[in-house]
Amino acid sequence: AICTGSSTGLTATGAVDYTWSPATNLSATTGATVTANPTSTITYTVTGTDANGCINTASKTVTVNALPAVSAGSGVAICTGSSTGLTATGAVTYSWSPATNLSATTGATVTANPTSTITYTVTGTDANGCINTASKTVTVNSLPAVSAGSDVAICTGSSTGFTATGAVTYSWSPATNLS
Repeated sequence: AICTGSSTGLTATGAVDYTWSPATNLSATTGATVTANPTSTITYTVTGTDANGCINTASKTVTVNALPAVSAGSGVAICTGSSTGLTATGAVTYSWSPATNLSATTGATVTANPTSTITYTVTGTDANGCINTASKTVTVNSLPAVSAGSDVAICTGSSTGFTATGAVTYSWSPATNLS
């Protein structure tokens, strides 16, 4: 058995001359050893002829296993200093890279706490040993440069206005004596 996109060597013994069929995705149709790179499961037959001219055949089935459908989901955006979970599906075992700011490099779920935008790649291996990869970009957005203006002094019983800048929405605290 092989994985989609892989090849395997086929070797015949017991004769002098060998002919392989069908020729589909074989490196050659003659010789004791050929390389098969089929795209789907196929049975190859080798016909061997010995020094006396006697002929016999043997068959070899090459099973082609599909690659696992590994997924890491779509990209995600976080703020500087935050973390996010990365979860892979579609295989049995997983390996993440680069290891930069990851809680682990193996496992279906890891935590990423990057300091800048980065693309992580997960390599998944299924029960047949077939391997596939997926990627997920974690975009790291800078924190807003929020300002409340300069400090002010007021007299008892007076009021003053505050104006914040640098973000889209604002929340003031403590709420005591605020409009």
